[in-house]
Amino acid sequence: MPERQSSRKDAIRNREAVLAAADTLFTRRESPEDVTMADVAAAAGVGKGTLFRAFGDRAGLLRALYEARLEPIRHAIETGPPPLGPATPPHDRVPALLDAILCFKLDNRRLALALEEGGGSSPYRAEHYEGWHSLLRAVLEQIPGLADSDFTAHVLLAATRADLVEHLAGEERIPRERMRPQLANFVTRVLASDPLQGFTTEE
Repeated sequence: MPERQSSRKDAIRNREAVLAAADTLFTRRESPEDVTMADVAAAAGVGKGTLFRAFGDRAGLLRALYEARLEPIRHAIETGPPPLGPATPPHDRVPALLDAILCFKLDNRRLALALEEGGGSSPYRAEHYEGWHSLLRAVLEQIPGLADSDFTAHVLLAATRADLVEHLAGEERIPRERMRPQLANFVTRVLASDPLQGFTTEE
């Protein structure tokens, strides 16, 4: 029994060391692709076998690091007060959720980019994307008269894609204090618009 407890403590300690090392490496390196599993293992002081047993592969490590950084926001969304918490009116909560996503990706640009671009499959099938989409869709469904909450959730999330955030913050050098109100204005227009305005139907 003591050996099992010691082994479990070692596993927890190794996991924390790996996440801390990966966090540092992704922050310091210019490109997410520059960070390898071997780099993370060496920085954490563990063997590559330990790394792969704990996280499976590079994508698994990225997801674990992403989830660890996201935990405070998730807690605020699930049980916190307005404007992110569940008691917030939907018209106020949707912009707050999008603002939280944007700020998270601005604070974690390299990690978000690596996670969304490095999975080898559609980013829209990723667990983290499906989680955001399901949450937004559920809140949008509470807004009377809003058509097609599923599509609207996709459109709003497209404005916070990691590659777009990287382009705006990096190449175009748009500062956070300008990007946040721009996104808020866009969300407000989407929620206030008539989905059929400007369109005609033919029999």
